[in-house]
Amino acid sequence: MPTVGLFNKEGKKVGDVQLSDNVFGVEVNQYALHQVVVALLANKRQGTQSAKTRSEVSGGGIKPWRQKGTGRARQGSIRAPQWIHGGMVFAVKPRDYRTSVPKSMRRVAMKSALTSKVNDEQIVVLESLELEAPKTKEVVKMLDALNAKKTLIVTSESNENAYKSARNIQGVEILPVNNLNVYDLLKYEKLVITKDAVSKIEEVYA
Repeated sequence: MPTVGLFNKEGKKVGDVQLSDNVFGVEVNQYALHQVVVALLANKRQGTQSAKTRSEVSGGGIKPWRQKGTGRARQGSIRAPQWIHGGMVFAVKPRDYRTSVPKSMRRVAMKSALTSKVNDEQIVVLESLELEAPKTKEVVKMLDALNAKKTLIVTSESNENAYKSARNIQGVEILPVNNLNVYDLLKYEKLVITKDAVSKIEEVYA
């Protein structure tokens, strides 16, 4: 079983935590990680971009000048792509970029991402992250004590005080465990997670 340190909010080590081999000690599957990240990024795309073809732009309907005798190149319409304000040749149109990934692959990718954090020694388990009021200074002090810069903080449930305390810190993201995803795990260098959140993850993925 992987063992990592257990820390308090002051950044002091207060013990050790044994993590489940089935979640934090699996073989890292690079292919599954790639597929899931590509799907997550594709599903974030709005797909609302649109440009006009020559049949949609205004103007045209008459030949700009006669075919021969002017010394200029022949033209059929001012809506042609080579004209200023003409239509685009291969105009982009609204489309759905969504793609699906099997649930089993998503599970494998999540376990692989969590295992990679353990292998790289970039995971910190907190006793708790209870704050009486939103205090950005407290979170900054905690992260400095843990030597955490670009950090993902994961709590067991929505924590408004912790969220308000961390949302304005550059390079820091805070999420409840039910919003945890592979992309954010790989995007941020360090994972700071509460002990209760670890238990929830192991309950779901073990």
